[in-house]
Amino acid sequence: MTSRPNGEPLVRLSGVNKWFGELHVLQDIDLEIDRGEVVVVIGPSGSGKSTLCRAINRLEPIDKGEITIDGARLPEEGKELARLRADVGMVFQSFNLFAHKTVLENVALGPVKVRKKSKGDAERRARELLERVGVTSQADKYPAQLSGGQQQRVAIARALAMEPKVMLFDEPTSALDPEMINEVLDVMVGLAKDGMTMVVVTHEMGFARRAANRVVFMDGGRVVEAAEPETFFTSPESDRAKDFLSKILTH
Repeated sequence: MTSRPNGEPLVRLSGVNKWFGELHVLQDIDLEIDRGEVVVVIGPSGSGKSTLCRAINRLEPIDKGEITIDGARLPEEGKELARLRADVGMVFQSFNLFAHKTVLENVALGPVKVRKKSKGDAERRARELLERVGVTSQADKYPAQLSGGQQQRVAIARALAMEPKVMLFDEPTSALDPEMINEVLDVMVGLAKDGMTMVVVTHEMGFARRAANRVVFMDGGRVVEAAEPETFFTSPESDRAKDFLSKILTH
């Protein structure tokens, strides 16, 4: 990774606003994410968390403000946008794997098509990544033959295969059965330890405590507060965060 000029953050959102019709879903968002930082975004449903995550790679276009990745402004469309998206890995709630391709093909496809790697190199790297996420033995199966937890781990390997500068996770465990959640979170904790820059929208407070450098609490389309996990969970500043935590941490 190149060192950044003037301590430039890897991801910067400045004055970001987004409307869905009359609904103001992102309101004047200012957020900077440093290289190697793990930022966990939490908050009640409808607070704008997923929209924020999807705006970072322009899956949701913004109406006002600016987003830069590694100092480059997010392009509107076309080849530049595709190139930039290749630098931003995304893992969704639903796994979005290609059903008609094997697990290995799913992971190797992007590097061949976008990064112009040879098929042999891409498949070698894909096998390494499948080992890293613990599903090597599933390489020749199709997604439908895998459990949800295995599919999500393949989706993480597929995103990693593009060698992204930052990984976005939009509620990656919310579609999983409870016993599969930890196998995915464990992979994510490993990535965090390896220094991957991550923005994670999640309801998993244990993960936030374990892996986050910073917790960002959103409500009503705004960032209400941001702090280190220990500080946030033990002494949140805003009444809104106190209320939110009292509801989720007592059960």
